[in-house]
Amino acid sequence: MCRDFGFKDQITRSALSVPSNIAEGCERKSLKERKHFFAIAKGSIGEFATQADIGSEVGFISKSVGEQWQSEAFQISRMLGALIKSLEQ
Repeated sequence: MCRDFGFKDQITRSALSVPSNIAEGCERKSLKERKHFFAIAKGSIGEFATQADIGSEVGFISKSVGEQWQSEAFQISRMLGALIKSLEQ
């Protein structure tokens, strides 16, 4: 599926960062710490979406895979944004 090892490594790291930071945020006691880790996860999903876009443009992944990953990333980003906003109220 992916032709470039460096790209595969980077996109894997950003993808793994999302659930890892969500899990870490859920384990934190303070609201401030929770929001911090959820914000990191939101940044990581943005990074992942960008990498999916670039990867499909340069041919590291297929256009259809890149578009699907971007669509899913945008949905996750919106969910994380709503979660963070709910913690601020």
